Amino acid sequence: MHGVFLDLDTVSYQGDSDLTPLRRVLTELRTFGTTPTEQLTERVADGEVVLTNKVKLNAPALARFTRVRLICVAATGTNNVDLDAAHGRGIAVCNVPAYSTLSVAQLVFAFILNLTQHLKEYETLLQRGAWRHAPQFTLLDYPIRELAGKKLGILGYGDIGKAVAKVAEAFGMQVLIGARNVDDKRPGRLLLAELLPQADVLTLHVPLLPETRNLIGGGELALMKHDALLINCARGGIVDERALAEALKAGKLGGAGIDVLSEEPPIHGNPLLKPGIPNLIVTPHIAWATREARQRVIVEMAANIEAFKKGEKRNRVA
Repeated sequence: MHGVFLDLDTVSYQGDSDLTPLRRVLTELRTFGTTPTEQLTERVADGEVVLTNKVKLNAPALARFTRVRLICVAATGTNNVDLDAAHGRGIAVCNVPAYSTLSVAQLVFAFILNLTQHLKEYETLLQRGAWRHAPQFTLLDYPIRELAGKKLGILGYGDIGKAVAKVAEAFGMQVLIGARNVDDKRPGRLLLAELLPQADVLTLHVPLLPETRNLIGGGELALMKHDALLINCARGGIVDERALAEALKAGKLGGAGIDVLSEEPPIHGNPLLKPGIPNLIVTPHIAWATREARQRVIVEMAANIEAFKKGEKRNRVA
């Protein structure tokens, strides 16, 4: 089978991902760093397997794929592929679930620890010479809190949520699990109105769906403790970014670690990227991106292709 990877640069930086697993299961593999829309048909050409992370494959594009039998998405989310159109054309679609669980959990706590320890602020004091001129051996300008005994609220208790909970428990935190909606009656699940006032840290791990868009808005932020932290390594649209920026500037929230924005890349700007917002760390959608996780994507895509060749359904979403 002939394969074409449309946006290899999204999972491999300067060739640091080993493509051997893919080459073993494909007769030929052509790769492109990125693929603009106008070159999509030309690059797919006679490909039978299309590998992509974020290139949009809508119905008109799929209609031009005359030989494609399988689309392998190098991610868990498949919103960039028109699944109904693919199914209608007899094109199978596979994703890669749970490849970045450990990677995301790691960044969640990198955010929590950075914000709790005030690493950015203390580094700034050092650079300004504050320690050199201090009358004592230490600086206490920014109060540091211990995580032990604090309450971590988790919205979205799948693989990632569970991994985050495990780390939290190692720090001695108490884990509170949010209910998916008012109909979620599972024992121990708390509705947002109950969870938010209790949480010292709130971390989001739900998918972006119509019912989760702007799930955390001005009203929800107002329910949180004034020194609570908000962590979003899920999807940007889950948080009302303007409301969050205003809450941080007004001192109504202790801090936020944000890895995802509603527009990526943020070519039209974003309220959270404006200068002067205190206690905020924004990273460019890197929670998933450890080298190990990116290599895991390659290995799992190869396994999906091998299963397809054998007539087996593995990680099939269409």
